[in-house]
Amino acid sequence: MRLRVDSLAYGGDAVARAEDGRVVFVRYGCPGDVVEVESLEEHNRHIVATIREVVEPSPQRVKPPCPYFGRCGGCQWQHIAYPTQLAAKRQSVLDALVRIGGIAEPVVADTLPSPAEYGYRNRIELTVTDTPTGLRLGYAELHSDQILPVDVCLLPPKRLQKAPKALAGGLRYLSGRGEVELARVSLRSAARYSDVAVDLWGPPSGFPRQMAAKVLRDAVRASSITRVLFKGPLKERRVSKVEVLSGRGFWRERLGEESYVVSAPSFFQVNTAVAERLVALALDELECDGTDRVLDLYAGVGTFTLPLANLAEEVVAVEGSSSAIGDLRRNLEEAQLYAEVVGGDAARELPDLGHFDKALIDPPRGGLQPAALDALVAAGPSRIVYVSCDPATLARDARRLLDAGYSLRRATPVDMFPQTYHVETVALFERERIES
Repeated sequence: MRLRVDSLAYGGDAVARAEDGRVVFVRYGCPGDVVEVESLEEHNRHIVATIREVVEPSPQRVKPPCPYFGRCGGCQWQHIAYPTQLAAKRQSVLDALVRIGGIAEPVVADTLPSPAEYGYRNRIELTVTDTPTGLRLGYAELHSDQILPVDVCLLPPKRLQKAPKALAGGLRYLSGRGEVELARVSLRSAARYSDVAVDLWGPPSGFPRQMAAKVLRDAVRASSITRVLFKGPLKERRVSKVEVLSGRGFWRERLGEESYVVSAPSFFQVNTAVAERLVALALDELECDGTDRVLDLYAGVGTFTLPLANLAEEVVAVEGSSSAIGDLRRNLEEAQLYAEVVGGDAARELPDLGHFDKALIDPPRGGLQPAALDALVAAGPSRIVYVSCDPATLARDARRLLDAGYSLRRATPVDMFPQTYHVETVALFERERIES
């Protein structure tokens, strides 16, 4: 088929229309392209296709700088000009709110851009597989379960863009000298400090601890090396133990005026410069006046808790991860700030915490469970700022909040992840006033 590409879809593919009216999802298409495509999958209402030839390239098509682009699953949009990426992310938020949330004409601002289009990530995660020639380290290949070894990655800062090759060499050396059972290697590099942390994720097993510490410290000049032991599937992250092999055993980063300790299992936003803008935006939307009792739900290591403690009369931070709770308490103590820290599941803990004037929530990709959302509404905040990393679950929860008596004032997409389809969103909800 010869098609003209119209737009971009959340998920990474471009979108066109076949002659029979079916939607065609075109891998690595760019809006404005005229392309010859080959069908990969045919369905009743849509087709998945790959490009055989770009007949007329779009003015928005650019040359991808990464030699692995098209094979590596990490980036989907390196071939698309950055302003077009930003517009597509706004459209994906708008479409989700309309189609999934059933919200007529939602107010969606322009996407807040990242100051850096490359070199922005403070964390990369590499998958490890065992082969007859030793351990292989790399990223998952696109549309495959194979691992693609990479010598360089353009997403971390320049000083660590060659770190994947160095880490792979170090791990191969270790695997040739003893048992090394790993599933993933995480590399964190602070933007505001000199900290470089290597976290080795694997099941409990024998491990050459001292040798690993020396080899990996030399490979990437790591200030901290830990071994994170987990049980069950890796995606569930059921951490059983963290062993410090070298250095302090944590990573430190700064956002605005606040400094954060982040241990290996704890989550932290991957784009430091954009995270600062995200925090500032969320706090502006919350409009604390010094008299509010504020809920910080899914508080993590305190990304929002610390600045909130400077603005609100009382802050209650709820977090379920034991690792993050430990980091949160330490970060509050070092900053000489106070917030009540509640450990446990949001739905279980919220009903006992009383009324809140305002709430800031930053849930995982799956959004709010129904019981947690019901408990949040019952707590009665007049204003809710919802920080989301998935437009679909944001839209679903927005519909529930509207049905519970809130209105969506506006949503602001934030580009935490340039060169990918992923988008962060800050959404402001206000409780509707009931006229007496």
